[in-house]
Amino acid sequence: MPRATKYIFVTGGVLSGLGKGITAASIANLLKARGLRVNLQKCDPYLNVDAGTLNPREHGECFVTRDGAETDLDLGHYERFIDEELTSASSLMNGRVFLRVIEDERAGKYQGEDVQIVPHLTAAIQKFIQDAGAGFDVHIVEIGGTVGDIESQSFIEAIRELGMRVGLENCLYVHVVYLPYLGASKETKTKPAQNAVRDLRGLGISPNILVGRSEEPTNPGAKAKLSLFSGVAEEAIALLPNAPSIYQVPLTLEETGIANVICKQLGLTTKQPDLSDWARMVNHALGKHKHQITVGVVAKYLDNQDTYMSVFEALRAGAWANDADIAIEWIDAESIEKAEDVASVLKGIDGIVVPGGFGTRGLEGKIAAAQYALEHKVPYLGICLGLQMGVIAAARNAGVTGATTEELSPKSKHLVISTMAGQAGKENTGGTMRLGDYPCKIQAGSSVAKLYGTTAIIERHRHRYECNNEYRDQYESWGIRPAGLSPDGNLVEIIEATNHPFFVASQFHPEFKSRPNRAHPMFRGFIASLLQK
Repeated sequence: MPRATKYIFVTGGVLSGLGKGITAASIANLLKARGLRVNLQKCDPYLNVDAGTLNPREHGECFVTRDGAETDLDLGHYERFIDEELTSASSLMNGRVFLRVIEDERAGKYQGEDVQIVPHLTAAIQKFIQDAGAGFDVHIVEIGGTVGDIESQSFIEAIRELGMRVGLENCLYVHVVYLPYLGASKETKTKPAQNAVRDLRGLGISPNILVGRSEEPTNPGAKAKLSLFSGVAEEAIALLPNAPSIYQVPLTLEETGIANVICKQLGLTTKQPDLSDWARMVNHALGKHKHQITVGVVAKYLDNQDTYMSVFEALRAGAWANDADIAIEWIDAESIEKAEDVASVLKGIDGIVVPGGFGTRGLEGKIAAAQYALEHKVPYLGICLGLQMGVIAAARNAGVTGATTEELSPKSKHLVISTMAGQAGKENTGGTMRLGDYPCKIQAGSSVAKLYGTTAIIERHRHRYECNNEYRDQYESWGIRPAGLSPDGNLVEIIEATNHPFFVASQFHPEFKSRPNRAHPMFRGFIASLLQK
């Protein structure tokens, strides 16, 4: 008989953005290294049903699972840290829970009861959590936001109740708190963390594990003081100052002994962990490399790095695989539109990446960047929207005046990119896109086939527009060719330039399947092309 699932709930205090996702992913990494079957889940307090309609400039990238769920970017961290492909069950937003409860109420499932936050909404949350954790030894649940947020209260109450239901011996609570450092007195302050623990206890949860995040290494007595005033044993407190790489965090946590404390508290019998491969990857990533390259990412969401998190991590992995240090420069697509000379904006760039995106803003700048890459033989990697801009650039360079996308100019004569056949809805809202895993057949003998080492692949998608097949027979005259198609041959999945050192673009998002210790072929090949110039 399989043993009952153990639960680890990760909450945050003091302020948001502390790294709860990295903490949860790191704990999962260490438990998996001990031979346990581990799953992760992110519970977000937003009233959106999924992350597909969240503003990327504020919330970061929208990560897509293999079954097509649009999720928080932390699922990307989860997948990269445990090297597992997660599903929609690993992402839960408040709007999805409310929708389930309202649908059940309309269907009469509550049989006339007054529907309330407690017990009905909290019970629904618990069912989502337990369903996601079924069949695993340990299910790690990260609660988004900060303890004390109004919108998070239903999740906090739900995990408190769940702990009582499954038994406190079968679950534990990890609280991630902030330890500010005062430069004037050269002192780490624990008072905000003490208050954060008090806030959590006020909601009925006593943390078993405390993770103290700080920007600088803490003073020697910080852990003892934190233990004294929080009631958490010193052995159950991990202090995590900023690390040069997020992938170093599991190794740092292992050194603190926290994983052993967790296993002991949950009564888990495990094998000795083997972190040698992970340690080699981290040492290589942080070491000196033979080459130095600069990649320009032509983007439109420039507010914070999180908007292209998976792309940046995939580029770094591709660089490490090629023994290279990489500098990533953000290039505002709108600045290219305004520039009299595109070369002046792209000066010093070894290669160009055009990532995904939606909306008309900055599209002409991305097209101009792709045109420049084609004309000047600059290595180019296009992702989703980057493929569409690449096709338009090739058409315009070949003399197809007015070539464009339906997204930018729906009434134009030459819509080389258009809405998918049979698709209902063109507006940028959820549920109208091609999402998740789809197979692709790569053209034998193409440069892309050499990158993958196979002609049959499965990749994740998130897009609304496709290459217009009415123009496909003109591709050769434009200097490009379809290097990958859907199995039925109807949809263009990959293009490549026919006379270019590296001009490759995919309709899918290869960054979602990249791993820090196993670079994705598209990114590995792109970086390799920069070293051959």
